[in-house]
Amino acid sequence: MKIIAVIPARYASTRFPAKLMQDLGGKTVILRTYEAAIATNLFDDVFVVTDSDLIFNEIISKGGKAIMSIKLHESGSDRIAEAVENMDIDVVINVQGDEPFINKKPLEELIEVFKNDFDKKVDLGSLMFQITDKEEINNPNHVKVITDQQGFALYFSRSVIPFPREENVGVRYMKHIGIYAFRKQALLDFYNLPMLSLEASEKLEQLRYLEYGKRIKMVETTHGSIGIDTPEDLEKARKLLQ
Repeated sequence: MKIIAVIPARYASTRFPAKLMQDLGGKTVILRTYEAAIATNLFDDVFVVTDSDLIFNEIISKGGKAIMSIKLHESGSDRIAEAVENMDIDVVINVQGDEPFINKKPLEELIEVFKNDFDKKVDLGSLMFQITDKEEINNPNHVKVITDQQGFALYFSRSVIPFPREENVGVRYMKHIGIYAFRKQALLDFYNLPMLSLEASEKLEQLRYLEYGKRIKMVETTHGSIGIDTPEDLEKARKLLQ
């Protein structure tokens, strides 16, 4: 099974423009993420896929591998699909460009999902972990996920799901970590299917997979991600390196 990591890297982030090119302890955020993905030693290859000459040159100039997107894309999945369409691979891990503190363990667990999926019932794998802080649960920047008894995703939302009409029924709130593992065919299917209303409303690309009947296996982890969505997040990340 050939497994690669691809890091989709947009320059013009809505909430924090140019965040991937910000300095983080003497290196850019995107370079730290790329190097962290390589350092896991889990992948046959690692690429950054971008629409930005700045990001492309940042990776190439440091001896890394980068691919320029040909088309404009609405989502990271679209950007990755275009890049890997003609590659001879089985599974693609989508590593978020704004998560430079990659932990190896949950990535290994994601890869195991596919190694153990002998009947090929899994189209995608992704990560989640339990959150208990009410502010975090209510924050629309933190995407929540609910699953069935087998761990397959039922829905993702920026809203609080499930809604706590009854608070003492043992509900656990799970935060989605935006690292995906795709079968190549599922990714190409996504690329060729139009966006529907749920994805358009929530601005969550994973909903397109659910709307078209793809199965997303969620892996629970205790390793929370440290993403950089805001300038405040960047300051926190800088302190971690001190």
